[in-house]
Amino acid sequence: MSENAMWIFLPLEVVVAVVCCLGNALVIWAVRAGGSLRKPTFCFITALAVADFLVGSVAIPLGVLVDVGMKISFYGCLFMCCNVLMIEMASVTLLLAIAVDRFLRVHIPLTYKTTVIVKRSWIVVTLCWFMAALISFVPMFGWNNSDNLDNLDSTVHSNSTSFKCGFFAVVSTSYLVKLCFLSCFLPVLAIVTGLYCYIFLTTRRQLRAQIGVRKESGTNYLKEQRLAASLALVYVLFAVGWIPVLLMQTVKHYYGVETVPSSVMHVGVLLSHANSAVNPVVYSFRIPMINKAFRKLWVRLFHCRAQQDNDPNNVQTNTDNSTKNSTT
Repeated sequence: MSENAMWIFLPLEVVVAVVCCLGNALVIWAVRAGGSLRKPTFCFITALAVADFLVGSVAIPLGVLVDVGMKISFYGCLFMCCNVLMIEMASVTLLLAIAVDRFLRVHIPLTYKTTVIVKRSWIVVTLCWFMAALISFVPMFGWNNSDNLDNLDSTVHSNSTSFKCGFFAVVSTSYLVKLCFLSCFLPVLAIVTGLYCYIFLTTRRQLRAQIGVRKESGTNYLKEQRLAASLALVYVLFAVGWIPVLLMQTVKHYYGVETVPSSVMHVGVLLSHANSAVNPVVYSFRIPMINKAFRKLWVRLFHCRAQQDNDPNNVQTNTDNSTKNSTT
């Protein structure tokens, strides 16, 4: 990527990183303040918000260091890239966990609360991160571009600090395409799509069956359907954000690096990062509990500001200051 293009994308990455951190920090606070961490579904939502927060606080800064081509050893650069991949892969596994949780809520409604408890939910979250780390650190054990160092200057070695870091210089495209995309992302995409189709068909059938029978049961099914729809929207936005960059990488792998310009690839990467900044907006508008917590925070901040403006002491201080200024 040219230097001019880099100075266009880097400020945008910084903006996305700041929005990711602020938005997802507010989501984590809202879930905690609302006491919803006692509910398994919101444990998964919080875990996904933490992953999105790490995108802004860790993945994007590391990506920027890689983009500017810092001088570091080959495996030091590869380790940074693997951490970026782990955070992104954690979002994939957590979205699958959320879909399975919603599926169980509809499939076993009578035993769901005894089967899916908070402790088990956090165990599943831990397993999601473990699986993400297991997949993402595969390049550290050999599936990387270390063989390409032979084509470089003979003074550059894998343990040399004179290696110019670059994501695609160290991470193998075959690993990204065959393992990350074809073996992990696409199967998860198919499974999650199937689960949400089952959820919506089942809740619709149950809502029709409850019409004119019990109003309370119908209301509960409607709430479940709305929550599932909100989480499905998060999943759809994730797919929209990540499929373009993964498809471009697949095209580069099978048809050559020159087929996709680097600037287009960076637009795809920026779009994938922006997905983590959009999720808090979805939560705030689509999930009532988080929306309510955000409203309370806004009212509290506005009320504190109004109190400061109307504080007699502040008014008196301002009057005294204005009097002193007029006399001088």
